[in-house]
Amino acid sequence: MIFMRILFSRTLLLLFLVTALLLPAGIASAQNLPDTTRLLRFPTTNDREIVFCYAGELYAVGKDGGVARRLTSGPGYSSFPHFSPDGTQLAFTSQYDGNTEVYVMPGEGGVPKRLTTSATLGRDDISDRMGPNNIVMTWENTKPLIVLRSRMKSFNDFIGQLFTVAMDAELPQQLPVPRGGFVSFSPDDSKMAFNRVFREFRTWKHYRGGMADDVWIYDFKTGATENLTNNPAQDICPMWGPDNHIYFISDRDGRMNLF
Repeated sequence: MIFMRILFSRTLLLLFLVTALLLPAGIASAQNLPDTTRLLRFPTTNDREIVFCYAGELYAVGKDGGVARRLTSGPGYSSFPHFSPDGTQLAFTSQYDGNTEVYVMPGEGGVPKRLTTSATLGRDDISDRMGPNNIVMTWENTKPLIVLRSRMKSFNDFIGQLFTVAMDAELPQQLPVPRGGFVSFSPDDSKMAFNRVFREFRTWKHYRGGMADDVWIYDFKTGATENLTNNPAQDICPMWGPDNHIYFISDRDGRMNLF
């Protein structure tokens, strides 16, 4: 028994020494890679620059590439940037003052302006299972209105509503649908394509249950709502193109693809 313990201890010591010798080499090798940046998320562009989220901050880089410059430097997490239709303003979700709120700043960077003020909630945290609160989703096309998904009226993680907030930081106004997630507007803002549930921070691929999302259309002129996809698969992230086609992501063929 004593012999086995000695042998086991020597084996552990040998593994430790091998790991200690190889680890610096592995770190050096990773540092010498030409491209070591990972997990760049939530890109948006104004056809001149691309703004994206990396390590909880926003960065901008020229459309043709180059060295990215940092736009935010807050104590919390900044994400979900969206350029205004004219490319002059950048709306995003951040935690500058503790809460997760909507901010706006000039498209080239500058001092952020807070647009929403909501209660302090546990689900404000970026790690919330259904995503943080007050997520910037898009802008309307014909009016300077930022569209956000918020749970300010709901304590259910799965249920949020869509609101608009203007640049003057007045109280957000709820859009006329009972729940919403990803959303995109027609070029004239007369209709919107939207999901009812937001799942960006959850792994719902291949889910086929009753909470599987479809792409819905809401007509602001008639008040009618139509299920556009009506498929048991996940149909998410609708994007209204200038050709009046609606593009979306679906795993109906087994993999997440663009349809």
